[in-house]
Amino acid sequence: MSEASGTVRVVVVDDHSIFRSGLKADLDASVEVVGEAHDVESAVRAVTDASPDVVLLDVHLPGAAVPAGSTGGAEVIRRAAPASPATRFLALSVSDQAEDVVGVIRAGARGYITKGSSGAEVSRAVHAVAGGDAVFSPKLAGFVLDAFGAAVGETAQASDELDRLSAREQEVMRLIARGYAYKEVAAELFISVKTVETHVSAVLRKLQLSSRHELTAWANARRLL
Repeated sequence: MSEASGTVRVVVVDDHSIFRSGLKADLDASVEVVGEAHDVESAVRAVTDASPDVVLLDVHLPGAAVPAGSTGGAEVIRRAAPASPATRFLALSVSDQAEDVVGVIRAGARGYITKGSSGAEVSRAVHAVAGGDAVFSPKLAGFVLDAFGAAVGETAQASDELDRLSAREQEVMRLIARGYAYKEVAAELFISVKTVETHVSAVLRKLQLSSRHELTAWANARRLL
């Protein structure tokens, strides 16, 4: 950020050119767009070339090498951040799904706001992130608090909860929470699918959870994956 002018240099990454054009027109004069990109590969190049203060980054971007279970936005951060360590990333997406919010924050984004934000709101968020703050749309802040609660005290609670599970149940729990199918867990642990089903039922009952989705969220929040 230029100390003299207060201008923040930004790269805008979104796969819709009309949205990029509209966003550029709505941003305050103190936000200077120094690059644009439409997919993962072009975004990494743009960030590397321009070394902007902030990247306004869509979460769901096309890309040839986006790992399964990840998003294009998260992949941009992983690949571009090492080449431009001073750059901060601000997710700007239509999605308000918890997994998208948490995934891109885990990758290194400093904030997440929705595309319903006004140009003035986006500009304020850009300046805040450039200054070192974290910014989230109010509706999304709870997802982040839930997901990262382990950093402020849930580790001990996780230990107590894990004590309820046998060693085998803990193995099954971690694999299921990582997205393994029952057959894959059975093959990994050299047990039958029926035994896997029995262990999963026991895990859910002991942890007072009702689904695999809740189990994944529970394990993520406690840094168990």
